[in-house]
Amino acid sequence: METMSLLILVVLGTFLIAGGLALLRVLLSVGRTLITVAANMLTGLVILICVNMLPFINLPFNLLTILVAGFGGIAGVGILIIGNIAGFI
Repeated sequence: METMSLLILVVLGTFLIAGGLALLRVLLSVGRTLITVAANMLTGLVILICVNMLPFINLPFNLLTILVAGFGGIAGVGILIIGNIAGFI
């Protein structure tokens, strides 16, 4: 009886450690994704501000342009510039 409870304790401990490691791996991948998205947003906003300093491009700072530049990053600012040249913005 004593060895059976020890075996159950070892098996449960192994499952808890494996589950904890799996959860840690998921949390680290989500954290890495969030850091990547935050860096992309910061890059897009900085490039939007820098591009707006050019005399021939006048992008307004409103919710749409900030969201497109933030979530799109460099490609989002490129889309905004093309939209500005085409007359959509």
